Amino acid sequence: MFIADFHIHSKYSMATSKACVPEALDIAARQKGLALIGTGDFTHPAWRAELEEKFVPAEEGLYVLKADPPAHNGGFPNSPKTRFVITGEISSIYKKDGRVRKVHSLIILPSLKAADALAKRLEALGNIHSDGRPILGLDSQKLLELTLDVAEDAIFVPAHIWTPHFSLFGAYSGFESIEECFGNLTQNIFALETGLSSDPSMNWRLSGLDRFTLISNSDAHSPSKLAREANMFESALSYPAIYRALRYRETNEFLGTIEFFPEEGKYHCDGHRNCGVCFTPAETIKADGVCPKCGKKLTLGVLHRIESLADRPLGSKPKHAQRFENLVQLNEVIAAATGFAASGPRTQRLLNSLVKELGSELHVLREASLSDIEAIGGALIAEAIRNVRLGNLKIQPGYDGLYGKINIL
Repeated sequence: MFIADFHIHSKYSMATSKACVPEALDIAARQKGLALIGTGDFTHPAWRAELEEKFVPAEEGLYVLKADPPAHNGGFPNSPKTRFVITGEISSIYKKDGRVRKVHSLIILPSLKAADALAKRLEALGNIHSDGRPILGLDSQKLLELTLDVAEDAIFVPAHIWTPHFSLFGAYSGFESIEECFGNLTQNIFALETGLSSDPSMNWRLSGLDRFTLISNSDAHSPSKLAREANMFESALSYPAIYRALRYRETNEFLGTIEFFPEEGKYHCDGHRNCGVCFTPAETIKADGVCPKCGKKLTLGVLHRIESLADRPLGSKPKHAQRFENLVQLNEVIAAATGFAASGPRTQRLLNSLVKELGSELHVLREASLSDIEAIGGALIAEAIRNVRLGNLKIQPGYDGLYGKINIL
């Protein structure tokens, strides 16, 4: 079994850490417990040039760094090199059926050669130099057509499909169905990214999504955010095997996903952050969609949008539903147990101790024995991890761009 995180960004994307370079991403992936990560941002010429300089081929369609990073994390000096697969996110803003549409797409490609070819096609249509996640005035259906024309085995995934402002089903600029977006090319879409503010159980309420593989990724803008959502495979570690696992669920090579608690996502509930108003869909309907403090329209969240499109009741589970696990990042668990800052040096020292003695962060969170965790990190950290595994938490939901707040103890 291996774990993969496909949707990430490089240092060339807007609002992204300058630490998002291949070496730091390799180190972070090993510490997190990821065997495979996306490169992100394949459209950016400088990033592709850096990847071509630093990568060598590994298994078919995958790459590794030529040499281990010089500042390698001390806990994993002999761990397998992180595998990279070529990926990128594209923002499409265009008018269709009388409305402005804003849809983000995650594209996974079989080679750097394919990335070069697709980038060349896209460069003729818009600016791909200024941002690692380019904004193009290109219809999503046309983007899919161009992608398949370059690489027929590309994996084209509508990204974070419920985000209100920039997604396939977004409340403000999206579509009512996948067919409405992709038309006669819909059969070439076989995987959907659920995003941080929803998990598979929420998506199970729409029968129209039953045929799609539901995947989850971190959308990381810094190395530390890798694996906050990820995908589990029981397949060979190669591009063709990943393609097969995602397209043909009957192979049972795609095992499911590791998820945020969706309430923690920053668009889970409705609300107005300037006024501190957070509403459930029922409360929003009762208020006629208006903020009771300022009188402006509330931002509708993922929960509301799913409720409006759902044709099944809460708790529905389709026949071929895949399993998933909800987790909280290890540094946040440690911070909750100790009172230390989640990004502070004391939290990092404890995290490093746990990882060095027990294994990767995902292993500590999911599988390490609580007695071993207690012996290294103390009783409160062990208790916090137990609560996360059981879902024994209190969460103040996220809304209108604010992440939710989790009370673990």
